[in-house]
Amino acid sequence: MNEPNRQQQAKKYERVKLLLSVGQSVISFLLMCVVAFGGYGERLRDVVSAYSTNPYVRFLLFTAVLGIVFLLIDLPISFISGYQVEHRYELSNQTVAGWLWEQTKALLLGIVLLVPLLLIFYYLLLHAPQTWWLWTSLVLFFFTIVLGRITPQLILPLFYKFEPLDEPQLLERMKNLAAKGGFELEGVYQFDMSKTTKKANAAFTGLGKSRRIILGDTLLQNYSLDEIETVFAHEVGHYVHKHLWWGLLSGTAAIFVELYLANAIYQWALKILHFTGPADLAALPLLSVILSVLTLIFSPLTNMLARRFERQADAYAVLHSANPEAFISALEKLAEQNLTDREPHPLVEFLFHAHPSLSSRVNSARELIAKIKNQGIGEKS
Repeated sequence: MNEPNRQQQAKKYERVKLLLSVGQSVISFLLMCVVAFGGYGERLRDVVSAYSTNPYVRFLLFTAVLGIVFLLIDLPISFISGYQVEHRYELSNQTVAGWLWEQTKALLLGIVLLVPLLLIFYYLLLHAPQTWWLWTSLVLFFFTIVLGRITPQLILPLFYKFEPLDEPQLLERMKNLAAKGGFELEGVYQFDMSKTTKKANAAFTGLGKSRRIILGDTLLQNYSLDEIETVFAHEVGHYVHKHLWWGLLSGTAAIFVELYLANAIYQWALKILHFTGPADLAALPLLSVILSVLTLIFSPLTNMLARRFERQADAYAVLHSANPEAFISALEKLAEQNLTDREPHPLVEFLFHAHPSLSSRVNSARELIAKIKNQGIGEKS
């Protein structure tokens, strides 16, 4: 497929994925509004109350019923977006059975992780009805840290097979970049990304001693050593600029503000709608609606910060790679392989994208490379 046609396909792909994602979110939001304001929350509360006098059992039954309903409604759209569209644009290697198994694992993992959090959240609603938002924010902060520590070793291996990278020349380059970045490389791993997708990716994951670089086999198979080095340098840039910690702190601050505002609105709405209190099961869908609106408002700000982080990491990759030009070719190849829209509409980018547009990233890299050549800045060691 030639370049214009490939980019046309990319725009169609991105548009379809965005419409499905927005549609799924709108349907879920409207359904929660129906439950919150249509009296269905009260009916479900009365039904589950007949099965137990324990408030936590009632809460789990209430959330389980709503969870199943939303899961059944979301499943068709998830299948269309995650399986059919990916196959239509020749980006997936999964069978239907494989896709369903991955979704099942994700669901089971979500239950294991979320049930304790939900029980703590409901405990706080019962015993700290005015300050639950503060304690919930703190719990989420510590949960995020714990999750960051265990993800590389316990969670990601549930979905992919990881092996230490066995490329001496590439490892040597990565060790040099890590040394420049001021950290000891705990591990570089390749994983079988090709079992599910034809896309390519790499990531810096984990906290502390669990920190590691992971490279998809689709990246290792299709990119030169120079290109892979620049991708790694980009991830090192995130570390050097402390984006993980800044992201954690800014995300926590956003959660504090969101939950503070949600509590203020929630307390006011409880009186207007005559619920018995914050822990009234029938009122919880109302809280979900409030949080959904606040998340929608805060998401563009979060994405704006994420795009800033990506620009800084891009600049670091250009300045510290042995071949800065390879960073541009890596971006171009990733866009081609992942079917990325090079120039999304500015409003779409502002609202939904955590990465700057490919065209802006390439242009910034070219400008920086020209500056390096003209002024002799950057490391060449």
